[in-house]
Amino acid sequence: MFLDDLRDKLIEKHYSYKTEQAYVQWVKRFILFNGKRHPREMGKVELESFLTSLAKNGLGAKSQNQAYSAIKFMYLELLGKDLGNLGSLRAKETQRIPAVLSRTDTLRVLDAVREHPYNLIARTLYGGGLRLGECLHLRVKDIDFGRYVIIVHNGKGDKDRTTTLPHSLIKPLMDQLGEARNYWNIDRHRNMPGVQIPNSLDVKYPGIGKEFGWFWVFPAPEYSIDPRSRIRRRHHIHESGVQRAVRDAAKSIDLLVRVSPHTFRHCFATHLLEAGYDIRTVQELLGHKDVKTTMLYTHVIRPGGEFGVVSPLDSVHTEDTIRQ
Repeated sequence: MFLDDLRDKLIEKHYSYKTEQAYVQWVKRFILFNGKRHPREMGKVELESFLTSLAKNGLGAKSQNQAYSAIKFMYLELLGKDLGNLGSLRAKETQRIPAVLSRTDTLRVLDAVREHPYNLIARTLYGGGLRLGECLHLRVKDIDFGRYVIIVHNGKGDKDRTTTLPHSLIKPLMDQLGEARNYWNIDRHRNMPGVQIPNSLDVKYPGIGKEFGWFWVFPAPEYSIDPRSRIRRRHHIHESGVQRAVRDAAKSIDLLVRVSPHTFRHCFATHLLEAGYDIRTVQELLGHKDVKTTMLYTHVIRPGGEFGVVSPLDSVHTEDTIRQ
């Protein structure tokens, strides 16, 4: 079946399960929009018509571009058909300034996330500037206590990088690895299948999924069915639990700004820039391919650091007070 072939190609190219699901749905919608014609019979004209219909129906630029990327992948990687220059079909995304908390409010939210291990996950997100998926996919071997670094594998764009491991998280993370080992011991005692291994490395190295070094830093307490292999095994903690915990924490302290786990990554970048770190260093820590993406944070930093530049209005009021 055509869509099954597309799934296989996405897996072969090491796309995440979430991206796989999204791309397959977009290609399916493209085919249905064009009267169930086979993509081989279609091309740039049909793609442009499909994307135009999405825009007319009010779909955001980001979703339009994901649909564009999915269909382009299908043609290029699965059918071997180059549709030529498609740049004009991409929707222009509005550069939105990210929501950033002050250091004080960041710590207030972190303190309000009391449920374990969500509290430690939230601090790791802020402390290392990680995306939520990157944090939950951490393996035991990715925490380098000797060099104070966290190693991120298969990040966005399938890139690896290192980021800082805060000294304040050494003890909590060591304790967390102790809890992870308890789960690992249970799994080995029950002779459960090993954890999921990326890029089919378990084919080349059979059994590594059962090694403790490859075990999750934040394992889920229950087993679940792997959506690709259909194998029942232990996965990492689900994203939804962390999202709920952070959202509830922000509400509990009456914070008016909408806060999500990704907000901590924004705060990490902005607070580093405010502290005087150069843009290239922050770019590398975040894993941005283009420095222009990192430059977005320069629009939200407080010039002069945490306390910012003194407004001339405040200066005028100060002078008037002195004169009086």
